[in-house]
Amino acid sequence: MFLLLANPTSGAGQGRNVIADVIKELKAREISFSDISGSSYESAVLNLRSSLKRTNPEAVIVVGGDGMVHLAIQELAGTEVPLILIPAGTGNDFARTMNLDLDLPVASLSYALTHQPTSIDLGRVNGMYFAEILSTGFDSMVNERANRMRIRSKIKYDLAMLLELPVFEPLEYEISVDGRQVTTPAMLIAVANGISYGGGMKICPNSDIQDGLFDLMILEPVSKIEFLKVFPKVFKGTHITHPKVRILQGKKITINSKAIAYADGERIGPLPITAEIAPGALRTWVRA
Repeated sequence: MFLLLANPTSGAGQGRNVIADVIKELKAREISFSDISGSSYESAVLNLRSSLKRTNPEAVIVVGGDGMVHLAIQELAGTEVPLILIPAGTGNDFARTMNLDLDLPVASLSYALTHQPTSIDLGRVNGMYFAEILSTGFDSMVNERANRMRIRSKIKYDLAMLLELPVFEPLEYEISVDGRQVTTPAMLIAVANGISYGGGMKICPNSDIQDGLFDLMILEPVSKIEFLKVFPKVFKGTHITHPKVRILQGKKITINSKAIAYADGERIGPLPITAEIAPGALRTWVRA
Protein backbone atom coordinates (compact mmCIF):
# COMPACT_ATOMS: atom_id res chain seq x y z
CA MET A 1 0.00 0.00 0.00
CA PHE A 2 1.19 3.50 -0.89
CA LEU A 3 0.57 6.83 0.84
CA LEU A 4 -0.40 9.79 -1.33
CA LEU A 5 0.58 13.23 -0.02
CA ALA A 6 -0.47 15.97 -2.43
CA ASN A 7 -0.69 19.74 -2.59
CA PRO A 8 -3.44 20.82 -5.02
CA THR A 9 -2.37 24.48 -4.82
CA SER A 10 1.20 23.79 -5.98
CA GLY A 11 2.39 25.14 -9.29
CA ALA A 12 -0.14 28.00 -9.21
CA GLY A 13 -2.97 25.47 -9.03
CA GLN A 14 -1.62 23.06 -11.65
CA GLY A 15 -1.13 20.56 -8.87
CA ARG A 16 -4.80 19.56 -9.13
CA ASN A 17 -4.31 18.33 -12.70
CA VAL A 18 -1.17 16.39 -11.77
CA ILE A 19 -2.94 14.78 -8.80
CA ALA A 20 -5.75 13.66 -11.08
CA ASP A 21 -3.23 12.09 -13.47
CA VAL A 22 -1.46 10.30 -10.61
CA ILE A 23 -4.69 8.89 -9.18
CA LYS A 24 -5.74 7.77 -12.65
CA GLU A 25 -2.41 5.98 -13.13
CA LEU A 26 -2.59 4.29 -9.73
CA LYS A 27 -6.10 3.03 -10.39
CA ALA A 28 -5.17 1.83 -13.87
CA ARG A 29 -2.37 -0.23 -12.35
CA GLU A 30 -4.72 -1.42 -9.56
CA ILE A 31 -2.35 -0.10 -6.91
CA SER A 32 -3.73 0.36 -3.41
CA PHE A 33 -3.15 3.78 -1.89
CA SER A 34 -4.36 6.00 0.91
CA ASP A 35 -4.75 9.76 0.36
CA ILE A 36 -3.38 11.53 3.46
CA SER A 37 -3.03 14.98 1.91
CA GLY A 38 -4.84 17.05 4.55
CA SER A 39 -6.28 20.55 4.24
CA SER A 40 -3.19 22.47 5.40
CA TYR A 41 0.57 22.11 5.79
CA GLU A 42 0.15 21.35 9.49
CA SER A 43 -2.51 18.69 8.92
CA ALA A 44 -0.40 17.09 6.19
CA VAL A 45 2.51 16.79 8.64
CA LEU A 46 0.29 15.18 11.27
CA ASN A 47 -1.34 12.84 8.74
CA LEU A 48 2.02 11.67 7.41
CA ARG A 49 3.48 11.21 10.87
CA SER A 50 0.52 9.22 12.18
CA SER A 51 0.22 7.13 8.99
CA LEU A 52 3.88 6.11 9.19
CA LYS A 53 3.34 4.98 12.77
CA ARG A 54 0.26 2.91 11.89
CA THR A 55 1.38 1.40 8.59
CA ASN A 56 4.49 0.29 6.74
CA PRO A 57 3.86 1.71 3.25
CA GLU A 58 5.78 0.67 0.17
CA ALA A 59 6.45 4.35 -0.52
CA VAL A 60 5.11 7.86 0.02
CA ILE A 61 4.03 9.52 -3.22
CA VAL A 62 4.49 13.29 -2.91
CA VAL A 63 2.74 15.47 -5.48
CA GLY A 64 3.95 19.05 -5.22
CA GLY A 65 7.00 21.25 -5.14
CA ASP A 66 9.99 21.82 -2.90
CA GLY A 67 7.79 22.78 0.06
CA MET A 68 6.15 19.36 0.02
CA VAL A 69 9.53 17.69 -0.33
CA HIS A 70 10.74 19.61 2.72
CA LEU A 71 7.68 18.44 4.67
CA ALA A 72 8.12 14.80 3.68
CA ILE A 73 11.85 14.42 4.27
CA GLN A 74 11.51 15.47 7.90
CA GLU A 75 9.53 12.24 8.47
CA LEU A 76 11.17 9.92 5.93
CA ALA A 77 14.84 10.67 6.59
CA GLY A 78 16.57 7.74 8.21
CA THR A 79 13.73 5.31 7.47
CA GLU A 80 13.39 2.57 4.88
CA VAL A 81 10.25 4.16 3.39
CA PRO A 82 11.15 5.72 0.02
CA LEU A 83 9.87 8.98 -1.44
CA ILE A 84 8.33 9.07 -4.92
CA LEU A 85 8.29 12.70 -6.04
CA ILE A 86 5.81 13.79 -8.68
CA PRO A 87 6.99 17.33 -9.54
CA ALA A 88 4.12 19.81 -9.54
CA GLY A 89 5.60 22.93 -7.95
CA THR A 90 6.75 26.30 -9.19
CA GLY A 91 10.48 25.84 -8.63
CA ASN A 92 10.90 22.03 -8.60
CA ASP A 93 14.58 22.29 -7.68
CA PHE A 94 14.75 18.92 -5.95
CA ALA A 95 13.13 17.34 -9.01
CA ARG A 96 15.79 18.98 -11.19
CA THR A 97 18.55 17.45 -9.10
CA MET A 98 16.79 14.08 -9.34
CA ASN A 99 16.62 14.55 -13.14
CA LEU A 100 12.85 14.03 -13.15
CA ASP A 101 10.66 14.90 -16.13
CA LEU A 102 9.10 18.30 -15.41
CA ASP A 103 7.05 18.32 -18.61
CA LEU A 104 5.37 14.99 -17.89
CA PRO A 105 5.23 14.72 -14.07
CA VAL A 106 3.33 11.42 -13.95
CA ALA A 107 6.28 9.79 -15.75
CA SER A 108 8.09 9.90 -12.39
CA LEU A 109 5.48 7.52 -10.97
CA SER A 110 5.86 5.09 -13.85
CA TYR A 111 9.64 5.20 -13.47
CA ALA A 112 9.50 4.54 -9.73
CA LEU A 113 7.14 1.62 -10.15
CA THR A 114 9.51 -0.08 -12.58
CA HIS A 115 12.90 0.71 -11.00
CA GLN A 116 14.55 0.22 -7.63
CA PRO A 117 15.09 3.19 -5.29
CA THR A 118 18.52 4.43 -4.31
CA SER A 119 19.85 6.31 -1.29
CA ILE A 120 20.76 9.99 -1.44
CA ASP A 121 22.29 12.43 1.03
CA LEU A 122 20.46 15.12 2.94
CA GLY A 123 21.74 18.11 4.87
CA ARG A 124 20.82 18.80 8.48
CA VAL A 125 20.84 22.17 10.22
CA ASN A 126 19.28 23.20 13.56
CA GLY A 127 17.55 19.83 13.79
CA MET A 128 15.97 20.21 10.34
CA TYR A 129 16.73 18.26 7.18
CA PHE A 130 17.19 20.01 3.84
CA ALA A 131 17.42 18.49 0.40
CA GLU A 132 18.97 21.19 -1.74
CA ILE A 133 20.55 24.46 -0.62
CA LEU A 134 21.29 26.22 2.66
CA SER A 135 22.23 29.83 2.06
CA THR A 136 22.97 33.15 3.71
CA GLY A 137 23.77 36.61 2.43
CA PHE A 138 22.09 38.51 -0.38
CA ASP A 139 19.50 35.87 -1.28
CA SER A 140 18.44 35.50 2.36
CA MET A 141 17.95 39.25 2.65
CA VAL A 142 15.83 39.11 -0.52
CA ASN A 143 13.74 36.38 1.11
CA GLU A 144 13.36 38.47 4.26
CA ARG A 145 12.16 41.45 2.23
CA ALA A 146 9.85 39.35 0.04
CA ASN A 147 8.24 37.73 3.07
CA ARG A 148 7.28 41.16 4.36
CA MET A 149 5.45 41.99 1.13
CA ARG A 150 1.75 41.40 0.75
CA ILE A 151 2.11 40.45 -2.91
CA ARG A 152 1.33 36.77 -3.50
CA SER A 153 2.73 36.53 -7.02
CA LYS A 154 6.19 35.02 -7.55
CA ILE A 155 7.19 38.39 -9.00
CA LYS A 156 7.59 39.67 -5.45
CA TYR A 157 11.00 37.95 -5.27
CA ASP A 158 12.17 39.80 -8.38
CA LEU A 159 10.87 43.04 -6.91
CA ALA A 160 12.51 42.29 -3.55
CA MET A 161 15.84 41.67 -5.29
CA LEU A 162 15.67 45.00 -7.12
CA LEU A 163 14.88 46.79 -3.86
CA GLU A 164 17.53 44.99 -1.81
CA LEU A 165 20.51 45.27 -4.16
CA PRO A 166 21.03 49.06 -3.88
CA VAL A 167 21.22 48.90 -0.06
CA PHE A 168 22.94 45.54 0.36
CA GLU A 169 26.47 45.42 1.75
CA PRO A 170 28.77 42.37 2.02
CA LEU A 171 29.36 40.94 5.48
CA GLU A 172 32.36 39.41 7.19
CA TYR A 173 31.94 35.65 7.68
CA GLU A 174 33.75 33.15 9.86
CA ILE A 175 33.50 29.69 8.29
CA SER A 176 34.69 26.29 9.42
CA VAL A 177 34.84 23.48 6.84
CA ASP A 178 35.64 20.17 8.54
CA GLY A 179 37.77 22.13 11.00
CA ARG A 180 39.48 24.31 8.39
CA GLN A 181 38.96 27.98 9.28
CA VAL A 182 38.10 30.56 6.63
CA THR A 183 37.44 34.24 7.34
CA THR A 184 36.24 36.29 4.41
CA PRO A 185 33.86 39.04 3.37
CA ALA A 186 31.10 37.68 1.13
CA MET A 187 27.93 38.67 -0.66
CA LEU A 188 26.44 35.18 -0.70
CA ILE A 189 27.28 31.79 0.75
CA ALA A 190 25.56 28.56 -0.32
CA VAL A 191 25.94 25.14 1.29
CA ALA A 192 24.79 22.76 -1.42
CA ASN A 193 23.61 19.18 -1.14
CA GLY A 194 21.83 19.43 -4.49
CA ILE A 195 22.44 21.60 -7.52
CA SER A 196 19.92 24.42 -7.68
CA TYR A 197 17.47 26.66 -5.89
CA GLY A 198 15.15 29.51 -6.78
CA GLY A 199 13.56 27.62 -9.67
CA GLY A 200 16.62 26.51 -11.60
CA MET A 201 19.52 28.68 -10.38
CA LYS A 202 22.44 26.23 -10.53
CA ILE A 203 24.30 27.71 -7.60
CA CYS A 204 26.58 24.63 -7.29
CA PRO A 205 26.28 22.85 -10.63
CA ASN A 206 28.84 20.16 -9.79
CA SER A 207 27.29 19.14 -6.48
CA ASP A 208 26.66 15.40 -6.16
CA ILE A 209 23.74 14.33 -3.99
CA GLN A 210 25.34 10.94 -3.38
CA ASP A 211 28.97 11.78 -2.62
CA GLY A 212 28.63 12.37 1.14
CA LEU A 213 29.87 15.96 0.81
CA PHE A 214 28.51 19.49 0.68
CA ASP A 215 29.70 21.91 -1.98
CA LEU A 216 30.28 25.31 -0.37
CA MET A 217 30.07 28.31 -2.70
CA ILE A 218 31.40 31.66 -1.52
CA LEU A 219 30.79 34.79 -3.59
CA GLU A 220 33.33 37.37 -2.43
CA PRO A 221 32.46 41.07 -2.80
CA VAL A 222 31.97 42.50 -6.28
CA SER A 223 30.50 45.80 -7.43
CA LYS A 224 26.75 46.05 -7.89
CA ILE A 225 27.26 46.35 -11.64
CA GLU A 226 29.49 43.27 -11.68
CA PHE A 227 26.93 41.38 -9.59
CA LEU A 228 24.23 42.13 -12.17
CA LYS A 229 26.56 40.81 -14.88
CA VAL A 230 27.37 37.62 -12.97
CA PHE A 231 23.86 36.86 -11.67
CA PRO A 232 22.30 35.65 -14.98
CA LYS A 233 25.10 33.11 -15.34
CA VAL A 234 23.80 31.21 -12.31
CA PHE A 235 21.01 29.70 -14.41
CA LYS A 236 23.63 27.80 -16.42
CA GLY A 237 26.05 27.36 -13.55
CA THR A 238 28.81 29.21 -15.39
CA HIS A 239 29.23 31.76 -12.58
CA ILE A 240 31.60 29.39 -10.79
CA THR A 241 34.43 30.37 -13.18
CA HIS A 242 34.31 33.97 -11.90
CA PRO A 243 37.49 34.91 -9.96
CA LYS A 244 35.44 36.01 -6.94
CA VAL A 245 33.67 32.65 -6.62
CA ARG A 246 35.23 29.99 -4.39
CA ILE A 247 34.08 26.37 -4.11
CA LEU A 248 35.04 24.21 -1.13
CA GLN A 249 33.81 20.79 -0.01
CA GLY A 250 33.14 19.32 3.39
CA LYS A 251 30.91 17.22 5.62
CA LYS A 252 30.46 19.70 8.46
CA ILE A 253 30.25 23.45 7.87
CA THR A 254 29.80 26.16 10.48
CA ILE A 255 29.04 29.75 9.42
CA ASN A 256 28.97 32.79 11.69
CA SER A 257 28.10 36.41 10.92
CA LYS A 258 25.38 38.99 11.60
CA ALA A 259 23.11 37.38 9.01
CA ILE A 260 20.07 35.17 8.43
CA ALA A 261 20.01 31.71 6.85
CA TYR A 262 17.41 29.91 4.73
CA ALA A 263 17.29 26.25 3.66
CA ASP A 264 15.10 25.01 0.82
CA GLY A 265 13.12 28.24 1.08
CA GLU A 266 12.46 27.81 4.81
CA ARG A 267 13.73 30.38 7.29
CA ILE A 268 16.35 28.85 9.57
CA GLY A 269 17.10 32.01 11.53
CA PRO A 270 20.14 34.01 12.63
CA LEU A 271 23.69 32.71 12.38
CA PRO A 272 25.75 30.98 13.71
CA ILE A 273 24.62 27.73 12.15
CA THR A 274 26.22 24.33 11.65
CA ALA A 275 25.25 22.11 8.74
CA GLU A 276 26.16 18.43 8.63
CA ILE A 277 25.76 15.98 5.79
CA ALA A 278 23.53 12.98 6.44
CA PRO A 279 24.89 10.36 3.99
CA GLY A 280 22.28 8.12 2.36
CA ALA A 281 19.54 9.48 4.63
CA LEU A 282 16.71 9.33 2.07
CA ARG A 283 15.56 6.54 -0.22
CA THR A 284 14.16 7.82 -3.50
CA TRP A 285 14.51 7.59 -7.27
CA VAL A 286 17.18 9.40 -9.27
CA ARG A 287 16.29 9.17 -12.95
CA ALA A 288 19.16 8.03 -15.15
